[in-house]
Order: sequence, then structure tokens, then C-alpha cells
Amino acid sequence: MVASRILSTSRKIIKPSSPTSHSLRRLNLSFFDQLVSPTYTPLVAFYSKPPPNTNNSLYESSHTSQHLENSLSKLLSTYYPLAGRLNKGDTFVDCNGSGAEFLNVRINCSMSEILNNPDKDAIDLAFPQNMPWATSSFEGRGSLLVAQLNHFSCGGIALSICISHKVADGYSIVKFLTDWAYTARGAISTEPISGLKFGTDDLFPPMNDPPADTEPPWDEAQRLVTRMYHIPSSSLSKLKDTVATNSPVQNPTRAEVATALLHKCGVTAEAMTSESGSFRSSILFNAMNLRPLLSQLNIIGNLSTISASFAATEDAMQVPNYVAQLRKAKTEFQESLKANMNNPKKVLTTHTMEKIKFGADVIEEHKSDLYLCSNFCNFGVYDATDFGWGKPVRVTLASRRNPVSNYIYLMDNPKGDGIDALVTLRENEMPFFESNKELLQFASPSFLQQQ
Repeated sequence: MVASRILSTSRKIIKPSSPTSHSLRRLNLSFFDQLVSPTYTPLVAFYSKPPPNTNNSLYESSHTSQHLENSLSKLLSTYYPLAGRLNKGDTFVDCNGSGAEFLNVRINCSMSEILNNPDKDAIDLAFPQNMPWATSSFEGRGSLLVAQLNHFSCGGIALSICISHKVADGYSIVKFLTDWAYTARGAISTEPISGLKFGTDDLFPPMNDPPADTEPPWDEAQRLVTRMYHIPSSSLSKLKDTVATNSPVQNPTRAEVATALLHKCGVTAEAMTSESGSFRSSILFNAMNLRPLLSQLNIIGNLSTISASFAATEDAMQVPNYVAQLRKAKTEFQESLKANMNNPKKVLTTHTMEKIKFGADVIEEHKSDLYLCSNFCNFGVYDATDFGWGKPVRVTLASRRNPVSNYIYLMDNPKGDGIDALVTLRENEMPFFESNKELLQFASPSFLQQQ
């Protein structure tokens, strides 16, 4: 589908509008940077064509591209590491001003053909070909930031960005897109993007002998598919009530109940396709944004850690019980960090290593399945990504690719009604997930109908 729909593509290298100071030339990777996969995290925002009576010259194709290129060049002077390159050993970023890639693409299909497609692989058309989740290491593409402006036949546009996970977590990626939109709108003050700090090596000191980056083997027999599900606020309230009534957690968050529900349904689907047809234990790694805990909202990089929750029995997988586990894991870490705020890096490094080792030991001993969850909720992405032609109608990620299965992404619903979740499972598991009665009691497949 992808190649046949692309009418034309142009590519430019956008360099910072002002050079990077020599004192900022080297950005050391942190311990956490060294651990994460050197892949691109792909985020895209879709915008409908303005109504006929709207006088918005920025939306004309030639103006849109130039407008974005100019504002990106200006922004890269502030986000200077994204214009750099990883060194050969992937231990630091050479902030040399090499620039970011910018692609301008015309696509022969309407935006609705992508957004209304039940197979979320269709969304990949809005990204550079073979780019989402591909390697961004020295041996890979090189650029730490690649952006693509897409023009659809219906007049709608989409702006996608792929940023190396080696230098940015989910919060950082959304913050960059937000600041790009702010810059593109021609705001008078630069206050919202001043005071940024890049890198987290002071909190996660790098290892002297970091592990080599290795990509897991590509297993063609285990094709992955991604689906989006909408869990409305009303369903989240019902789940919260159930948890509060049947567990010690009296104030569950919407992310906790959504994670517990989706994880349980994923584990159930896996059991239905296994040779034994029976439950298998599971461990969930939940990404935790550390900025609110450390009161450091302006740090750009990988300022995250993981919490780990293990379910050895089917009873432990029940939503109230699993929410209690999620809360316990989070609370224990928060209390440990609070007690060591004078020296947080000791807690952060030790905790992260302990959870990784715990996960590896559980998987080896119990042959457990590993699930991963990242939460993009409450980042304000819909309100903050107006480039001058209105708010996006949908902000989402590309579908996951092999070899990473069992992945859950939580995102705000564009209308503010609950959560939209991207769920990636093996292809043979997805039909059982989609027909799960408990899932359908609270969630429904999510499609965006064009107005």
C-alpha cells in the first residue's frame, strides 16, 4: 500500500539557525540511555483541512512546508542535540549541527482512509518508509530527528516525527513537538522553551563498559499487529469503582485501571493460542516519568525508570488485584526516592537495575511473558500542537514492528473522553483479544470518522 500511494517525496537537511557553542558540543549518554534500544520513536499529528471560509495561508502546501522548515531551524538552535549525531560507540552525542531530516510527501489517498482503517499498520504511511522503530545508532540512519510533512488528496495534512530513543523518552518527544508548534505560531516570547536541560547523566551516571546494542532476532513467524481501543470516561469510572470496592486501593487512577484491564485481556489471548491452552504467568514493565517526582519538568532526555508487576496466578490478574500490585510497586519506589532526595541518582540506578534483573529472573524461572506499557496521557498534546492551522484531530504512534510484542500505549482521547490505547500483540492472539467479553464491556475499537 505504502509505495503505491506516494506520489512524490522531497528531502532536505534542516540545520540550526545559529551554531552550537563549543562548550555544548558533547552530550554524554546516561546509564538509562545506554540501556534503551537505539530505535526511533514515531509520533504523528493529523490535521483536517480548514473550512472553505477560513483564510489561512499557512495551510497552503508551499507555505506549510516553508513555515515548518523555518521554525524547525529556529527550534534546533535550542534543541541542539537533535541536530547532532551519535558517536561510533553510542556513548555520547556529538552536537555538531549536522541537522535533522525533513521530508515533504504527497500521498494519493484521503486522510480518512488511514484514520478509519482498523489495521493500524496503515498509519505507517505518514512516516518515512521503514523508519518507525528502526535503528538510530551510528551504523543506522544517523539523524537523531527525522520529520515528514504529508499532504493528502483530501486537503488534510499530517506531521510525523521520529526521534531516537537514545536521546528522548515519550515526554521529551511530546515536549519537542509542542515547542515546535509554539515556535511555528510565531509567539513573541521564548519563555516556554527557555531553561531546558539536556541529558540525564547526572542522575543516571553512565557505565564505563556499557552493553553492546543488539537487536533481537526478527521472527517472521510471529507477525505483530496493532489495534487501537477507546476506553471512555464512563467505563474508567466503573473500573475505578470496582477496584475501590474490591482492593485496598481507594483512589485508582485511570491509567492503572486501563493498564490492568488491557494486560489481563492480552494474557488471556496468549493463553488461548498456547499449546496448553492454559494461563501462563506474566510480568509487566511500566515506564514511569520521573519529572514530576523530581520537580524537573524541563529535562529533555530519558528521565524515566520502570516498575515491575508479576502475576503468577489467574487470581492475581483480576483487575482489582492487579491494580493493587501496580500501586504497591509505584508507592514503594516513590517512598524510597523521597527518602533519598539528597542523592537520588543512587536510588534511580539501583532501582532500575534491580527491576531489570528481577524481570530477567522471573522470565527464566517461570517462562513468563513480558508486557510493556508506556503512558502518554496528561501531556496536553492536543491543546499544545497547533502550528497555526488548528488543533490536530488525532495524535498517535506508528504501529509496533517485530520483534517487540505485548506492548500497550495509553494516550488521551482527542475529544477528552477517556483513554485511547494502542495494543500490539502477535497476529494469532489478536482475534482472541478483540473478542474478549470483558474487554468489550469497557472498551471498543477506535476509529476517527472524518467530519
